[in-house]
Amino acid sequence: MIEPHAPAPPGCPPPWSAPGGPGGPARLPVRPGTGRFLVLAGVFVCAACGLVYELELVALASYLMGDSVTQASVVLSVMVFAMGIGSLAAKRLRPLAAAGFGAVEATLALVGGCSAMALYAVFAWTGDWGGMWANGPRCLLVAFSLATGLLIGAEVPLLMEMIQRIRRQDAGGAVADLSAADYVGALVGGLAFPFLLLPLLGQLTGALLTGAVNAVVGGALVLGLFRRDLTRRARWLLLVGNALVLAVLASAAVLVDDFERAARQAVYGDDVRVALRTEVQEVVLTGGTSGRSLDLFLDGRLRVSGRDEPRYHEALVHPAMSGPHARVLILGGGDGLAAREVLHHPGVDRVDVVELDAEVIRLARTDPALSELNRHVFGDPRVHVATDDAFGRLRGANPATYDVVVSDLPDPGITASTKLYSQEFYGLARRVLAPGGRLVVHAGPVTSGPRAYWTVEATLRAAGFRTAPYGTSGRHTDVAAGPDRTPADRSRAPRDWGFVLAARTDPRLRLDPDGPRSRVLTEASLAAGERAARRTRITGLPASTLVHPRY
Repeated sequence: MIEPHAPAPPGCPPPWSAPGGPGGPARLPVRPGTGRFLVLAGVFVCAACGLVYELELVALASYLMGDSVTQASVVLSVMVFAMGIGSLAAKRLRPLAAAGFGAVEATLALVGGCSAMALYAVFAWTGDWGGMWANGPRCLLVAFSLATGLLIGAEVPLLMEMIQRIRRQDAGGAVADLSAADYVGALVGGLAFPFLLLPLLGQLTGALLTGAVNAVVGGALVLGLFRRDLTRRARWLLLVGNALVLAVLASAAVLVDDFERAARQAVYGDDVRVALRTEVQEVVLTGGTSGRSLDLFLDGRLRVSGRDEPRYHEALVHPAMSGPHARVLILGGGDGLAAREVLHHPGVDRVDVVELDAEVIRLARTDPALSELNRHVFGDPRVHVATDDAFGRLRGANPATYDVVVSDLPDPGITASTKLYSQEFYGLARRVLAPGGRLVVHAGPVTSGPRAYWTVEATLRAAGFRTAPYGTSGRHTDVAAGPDRTPADRSRAPRDWGFVLAARTDPRLRLDPDGPRSRVLTEASLAAGERAARRTRITGLPASTLVHPRY
């Protein structure tokens, strides 16, 4: 119940006007107008840092744990909830707003700045312990989201109290000023993360630098502008606290390269030969020398294993090449291995490879082990490479251009790939096929992911194709197919690949009689793969579309 409030007698000064009192006017070293501007500038910088922390957690969690939609939903919902709790909790600190804000910013700088490194460390060194540690990265993600949200939420009431003590104004005007600075700062932070921090510094160093900026600005605002409101003890505590935070962040920044190298070896093993962060993804090559098998990882997922890649690429390419195949389009396949199999067939005049990541193409051309594995296919004059999005390439292609389209793309369950397994995408692929042309799609594992696999098949049929589903076994399972690498995940790792051959008329699943002799795939194994796939059929599944993805 709200107690009735009796107005003060005329001429009586308001309670907050007592000089030096907890609610009295701040004793500033500058004019009130300048002090107000400096507080709003601090709000701007702190808001930018706060949004960088959010985006950094979303990005790293999506890379480490997959499914960017789920990770973004978890981080943002937990943080928004925690911000509300933090705002309520900060009401108790309003009498000591300046000291409270300084403590909150120092803590936020430490938590937000170190969150990426801590999350990566838990993922790298406890990811395969199993037991209670199996969900360690997920639990830590929620904990950091909660802590960061609490601290960000505590900023607003404290800043409101500080700005009101500089120059009293109506609550609506103060909220409008704070909100404007906060939202503009969030815009700058949101743009700086993908276009500046991530490409130039990476996730770990970018988070550490953001924490350092947060600590410097928060400490300077309180110790410089409101120092006369602080006791001597509070000034020293804030000064020492911020110095320690900056020392921790600086030490971590100095050691970040060694830390990242050690963590990468914990994740991928001691055989890491190439590791780079492109504009699209993280690319890691292991092995490929001294008789060791070459493995290619994209964003933590094993994309190519030299031990079993012939099973995959022969099954992907050879059934689709039974028929006219003078003009071939490969969507994905920047490693050159699908193109290698295409060129084994006589009568191929042109192969267009559309790969989103130019660095993957560069590695496929120049890395000795990978170029040897793909038989230096990009030196063949019949192969033409375009760095482009597969969806955009199909939209711009002329109708009836290709005899064969090979969709060599990541599993449909990966959020970034969902639109490339949609009805709209397959409608575009159908348009670029010449009469009698075929489309083959890598549709994910059959046995461990039958719903996603048969959703791909249903989506192809909805786009006007007739289909022939099949699969092949023998997949190497020492490394989990996704970012999660716990023993439980490894035991459930896919042991097969699933494909769907599609055409305007019923496609005949067979090998090209005039084609090369396969090292692994035979007519018998192809027929067995078709029977095994059909045994897992799930009927009645709706098609996946751009506006309603089903994977």
